Amino acid sequence: MVAIKDVAALAGVSTATVSRTLSQPDKVSEKTRERVMKAVEKSGYRFNAAARQFRRQRTETILTLVPDIGNPFFSNIVQGIESAAQASGYRVVLGETNPELSTEGTYAGYMQQRHADGAILLGVDGADSFANEDSSMPVVMACEHLPRSPFPTVRINNARAAQEAVAYLIELGHRRIAYINGPPDSPISKDRLRGYRKAMKQAGLKIDDNWIAPGDYSPASGYHAAKALLQMKKPPTAIFAISDPMAIGAMRAASELGVKIPQDLSLVGFDDIRFAEFMTPRLTTVHQHRELIGQVAMEMLVRLLDGEKVAQETILDHELVIRESTGKPRDGK
Repeated sequence: MVAIKDVAALAGVSTATVSRTLSQPDKVSEKTRERVMKAVEKSGYRFNAAARQFRRQRTETILTLVPDIGNPFFSNIVQGIESAAQASGYRVVLGETNPELSTEGTYAGYMQQRHADGAILLGVDGADSFANEDSSMPVVMACEHLPRSPFPTVRINNARAAQEAVAYLIELGHRRIAYINGPPDSPISKDRLRGYRKAMKQAGLKIDDNWIAPGDYSPASGYHAAKALLQMKKPPTAIFAISDPMAIGAMRAASELGVKIPQDLSLVGFDDIRFAEFMTPRLTTVHQHRELIGQVAMEMLVRLLDGEKVAQETILDHELVIRESTGKPRDGK
């Protein structure tokens, strides 16, 4: 049976170089890679991935937990994780957290039993379970964060992004600006609400608590929140919904009530999901580089698996994308 040392001798390199070429080809020069692969072909050597996993005590598997697989926001993040995982020789197992079924505890046990090398959490659900598990396996959080969390995080500055979105509406001349929130316990909801309040305060505008409507990121919650807001005695001239699905739900409510966008109501969403630019009118929203978030999260996890240190918090850029759903208020205020 041909061994790796035979390939090394034939290629004129060390066994470590052969191993690196087969497991991480991007880490060696093209010239060395060609020499090793020619030696592999000539010798008839067969690379045993399973044996490598056994020696390294790794499964080459990464667990990625998503709060809601049906939410289009997460699809691009998972794509970024997948592409970075493939480039590093890992495969991705996808799971959905469901507090009602206590699935997060099940997944924490999944790692505890060494069925995965590490995990990426796209929401806060399950974070406590992973933190409480007596496990040395690394975990990275993406999108959301928890105060005093032991896990490194990659995300945008949600408070600043929300503040910029509301400040833009104020620049257009809006003064009655409503806000559709997410789950009140969510760190993202808290950060974006803080950004909304800061923009209003800096502009010297009074915040009516009736303008802050509850939501849960779903189109249905945006629809019901907007319907209530638009039927107020003095309705808002602008609505900032902290997710695009909620903004899309608000669009439907406005249409049913005969409220024209942007003539009667300006509307801003958050996340810039792929449907946002195909709405009528096209939705003004905050763009997150979601695929990059996934890539960076996976790269951080690989570095942790390799024994390297990473920053506790990585903040990526965001962008306010201005489209046709916003304009100056008809009554000038």
